[in-house]
Amino acid sequence: MPRAAPTTPPPSPAPRPARRAGAGRPAAPAKVQEAPAPGPSPREAAQVSIEGIARDLATAIVEKRLPPGTWLREEALGRIYSVSRTKVRAALVMLAKDRLIETIPDKGSFVSRPSVQEAREVFAVRRILESEVVRLFVARAGKAEYQLLEQHIRFERTTLTAATGRVQEKLLGDFHVALAEATGNQTLAQLIGELVARSSLIAMLYHSSNDPHCSSGEHAEFLRICRKGDAEAAVACMVDHLSRIEASLELDTERADRQLDLVKALLA
Repeated sequence: MPRAAPTTPPPSPAPRPARRAGAGRPAAPAKVQEAPAPGPSPREAAQVSIEGIARDLATAIVEKRLPPGTWLREEALGRIYSVSRTKVRAALVMLAKDRLIETIPDKGSFVSRPSVQEAREVFAVRRILESEVVRLFVARAGKAEYQLLEQHIRFERTTLTAATGRVQEKLLGDFHVALAEATGNQTLAQLIGELVARSSLIAMLYHSSNDPHCSSGEHAEFLRICRKGDAEAAVACMVDHLSRIEASLELDTERADRQLDLVKALLA
């Protein structure tokens, strides 16, 4: 015959030892107010990948929150993202490979400051590569690809008026990246993405006077020509578009950009 369940309640857990100091007080919050929130929102160290840090910094550069010449202090970045300096260095290496930053021995890492020659070379290479992008797009694009780019142009038109300069620059550059991605050639799309990011740095350093509404209108005209299936006319339209953007740069003079607070820039 099985035993009856005991009616006596289980013993109470042993009392915790009294605090040696501050007994009776609520526990202090964990240093939330002593360090800024990492990036656009709070993150835990375990959740922040090297790629994520690099992506955040690249976005801040392209959006003009981090101008050319800005010193990317490892210690400050470590505090912002709540990670070790080893992780920060690895992210900076990734950005250096894309030529978005340059590392100077015994000095540190800085947002790149493209020379006038490099600026001209970047646009020359863009004209070559994006001509091939256009040919591939006209040959391969279907209804879905055209709809995607038309949607992007509509978004440009509704966003540009209210957007700040840095957002406008990224939005217009994204059209060229989306066009390259629509060809299905991922390597080509990656190269265009890197060149567009460097173009953003160049536009920042050499004070581009490009009218974003004009650029958006040229995107629409370009897509209209593509729909006709005339690849060479579309190539000529794209080359003229890139040449006009280059002509809007003040490449005859190089101005010094002011330094800014790294933490404030990343939290902007």
